[in-house]
Amino acid sequence: MSEQKKVAVIMGSDSDFPVVSAAVKKLKSFGIPTETHVISAHRTPQAAAEFASSAEENGFGVIIAAAGMAAHLAGVLAAYTTLPVIGIPMKSAALEGLDALLATVQMPSGIPVATVAVGGAENAAVLAAEILALSDPTLAAKLKEMKKQMKEKVAAKDKAIQEEAAKL
Repeated sequence: MSEQKKVAVIMGSDSDFPVVSAAVKKLKSFGIPTETHVISAHRTPQAAAEFASSAEENGFGVIIAAAGMAAHLAGVLAAYTTLPVIGIPMKSAALEGLDALLATVQMPSGIPVATVAVGGAENAAVLAAEILALSDPTLAAKLKEMKKQMKEKVAAKDKAIQEEAAKL
């Protein structure tokens, strides 16, 4: 079996890290190797192009890109690789992340970016894991276990609410 693919977690600014850290934590909980970098689509476009162009040969299987406002980072990275790119639109003061959401999701034909909710770092990590799990049965089993635990938690909450409601 080949070495497990890594997931790159790229953010346009270090101020994105408090949100993006949820993706890093989730990836690590699955045992997925990660690298985390600050690369700006506008301030360091050459670095973005170089990173994305060499990502596959450097062992990455998926790239997660978080950016706010104009949010071009995911699209720029996607333009330079055939690896799946997942965009996390980040909330901004001006438009509460709507600007970033639209910039991330409105990609031209041939340059897709999978997009999660504004600030949806954990879902970006789960989606990255699901992509990698297509060729990794061990990871697929971890995802199935996560879904099972989620289901059990909801069932327990349902039971508790039913008991609480019966007391009214």
